[in-house]
Amino acid sequence: MPTTFVIAGGGLAAAKAAEALRKEGFDGEIVLAGREPHLPYERPPLSKGYLQGADERQKIFVHDADWYRDHAVDLRTGVTVTDIDPAAHQVTLSDGERLRYDKLLLATGATPRRLTVPGHDHGNVLYLRTVDDCDRLRATLSATQSAAGRIAVIGAGWIGLETAAAARAAGVEVTVIEQERQPLLGALGPEIGAVFAALHRDHGVDLRLGARLAEITETGVRLADGTHIDAAAVVAGIGAVPDTELAAAAGLTIDNGVKTTADLRTSDPDIFAAGDVANAYHPRLGRHVRVEHWANALNQPAVAARAMLGREAVYDEPPYFYTDQYDLGMEYLGHVPPGVSRDVVIRGEVAGREFLAFWLGDDDTVLAAMNVNIWDQGDQLKALVLSGSPVDRGALADPAVPLDGLVRSGG
Repeated sequence: MPTTFVIAGGGLAAAKAAEALRKEGFDGEIVLAGREPHLPYERPPLSKGYLQGADERQKIFVHDADWYRDHAVDLRTGVTVTDIDPAAHQVTLSDGERLRYDKLLLATGATPRRLTVPGHDHGNVLYLRTVDDCDRLRATLSATQSAAGRIAVIGAGWIGLETAAAARAAGVEVTVIEQERQPLLGALGPEIGAVFAALHRDHGVDLRLGARLAEITETGVRLADGTHIDAAAVVAGIGAVPDTELAAAAGLTIDNGVKTTADLRTSDPDIFAAGDVANAYHPRLGRHVRVEHWANALNQPAVAARAMLGREAVYDEPPYFYTDQYDLGMEYLGHVPPGVSRDVVIRGEVAGREFLAFWLGDDDTVLAAMNVNIWDQGDQLKALVLSGSPVDRGALADPAVPLDGLVRSGG
């Protein structure tokens, strides 16, 4: 009987896992079952280039249809894994078929957190997770621009701010409503959050901070203070939750996602998880980390593939994410654990939006680093984050001091 690996999920992580298995020499059967009717695709363009109309639809797909045929990957689109029987090593698909597996990879991703205020089910409420969501939002922006209208964006996180930037690029008026005192407060802290607040205000966004949503109306939104904001549509960008329902029903350990070891193995030795759904132990950080960003979905599957084939593999890349909003491009590398104070050292011109930022721990080690509109320092930033060595704060802030000299050997 041939060896069969099943991949549950139809996004970037699923496609990259199939690719990695073939690159590693696996010649058994691969079945990839994804909920959406589309070929597996990447999600960042949905809030960036594709949403803005700069990227063609074909560019979002990880591989074309021929690739799956040429690499003998049994791609089942519009089909989901609905049940796992770990004891029998079987999965049930939404079309009723039962499949035996030798190894199973969960790449089920995450789902948008939903609004719960009165009116949350109005037809003018949109979310942005899938390409179909993006197509609806693109059509909405076009219609709103033609009518000289406005949209309301709920949440000033990454999705909310990138949506706002795309809407402004399309000539649409935008109000962003955020209950925290700065955008991206949980991700970047108040100092850098203020940079993004200024950026959006400079581009005409009506940014309402410290504001609470009370109700979605047929013509817009009402805030807790009674203010009504007219809007043709409401885009909710209030975060996402890992899609763990399938794993939980199978009895796998769940803790802010599907809990895995450093080689992405779950509590069942023949079931693995990668991407947004995986809360993986990170050996460099000494803790479990779940990151809902493109880099994990891109890079974790190669580690999972090697582990599924019985080879040694560890995922220890520092978390990474990026954004492009208006004329600001940014990359962030590293991890500041929850509850740790965000002590930030800046190098460069914040006002000119061309600077580096470093988040330091109590021992003056660099926990995370970010480059804003500076593109020749990536290797040095990564070396600082990985070094684990204390740095001199004054030298770190001084553009005249080369970053190379701040990385201590043996760190």
